[in-house]
Amino acid sequence: MEKSKVYFTKQITPESLINVYETLGKKLEGKVAVKLHSGEEGNQNFLRPEFVKKLVEHVNGTVVECNTAYEGARNTTKKHKELIEKHGWNKYFNVDLMDEEGPDKVLEIPNGKILKENFVGKNIEKYDSVLVLSHFKGHPMGGYGGALKQLSIGFASSEGKAWIHSAGESKDQYTIWDNLPKQDKFLESMADAASSVHNLFKGNIIYINVMKNLSVDCDCCAVAEDPCMNDIGILISQDPVAIDQACIDLIYNSNDKGRDHFVERVERQHGIHTIEAANELGFGTREYELINID
Repeated sequence: MEKSKVYFTKQITPESLINVYETLGKKLEGKVAVKLHSGEEGNQNFLRPEFVKKLVEHVNGTVVECNTAYEGARNTTKKHKELIEKHGWNKYFNVDLMDEEGPDKVLEIPNGKILKENFVGKNIEKYDSVLVLSHFKGHPMGGYGGALKQLSIGFASSEGKAWIHSAGESKDQYTIWDNLPKQDKFLESMADAASSVHNLFKGNIIYINVMKNLSVDCDCCAVAEDPCMNDIGILISQDPVAIDQACIDLIYNSNDKGRDHFVERVERQHGIHTIEAANELGFGTREYELINID
């Protein structure tokens, strides 16, 4: 497989989001979903609606989200909608909670390492193309969160999230946490789920990773560590494996004083294995060309 192109800018502004999209040279057609993280209540690091507003308007997109599978302010539609309002998303966008109503859409994964099916919000059927807009950061369970996590956990319904976390053992969000699988099975399940969403929109999906507010914790954490590294930049690609690998490489090659703390979180959770598994599934490659557009 030839190297995938990943474009990079150090500029982190609403305007630079549009610039990287235009530089990629791929126009998303039809009804466009913009998948992002609405931010858990109490979290201070998630990307704000004001930051992404110009880009969402530029692609004429609809902001989409799904409910969570853990206690908090986003695990039911009622609570999630209240938090979306509180965080200001409704001020600019009509947000589509894709799993607001069932039944879930089932995506088959014939070559999955662990999972043979993935459960996503049924409203995914309304969209022709997708912009996956991820805040790249650490993660307490996955080691890091980027495009692959957004594709897998992000698009999964509440029950689908439980299915991934349990490596296909349960869809009950209230019991899965008592008997979690071995870590690599969870990471491989994420890769499986990610492949099903990528392949659903293959050719009509773009990935942007924003490397700012680089905490070791996810935006799903109500009590998250403050960022430990300085902001790095924005990356864009049509390859979710390549863009996550590029972000990881930028972290590892950094001289930032917080680099070791971030790397410890990634390695503690064996986070690179998600990228390894996704690469083996063949819907992206770890081999990339990083193109600086500053």
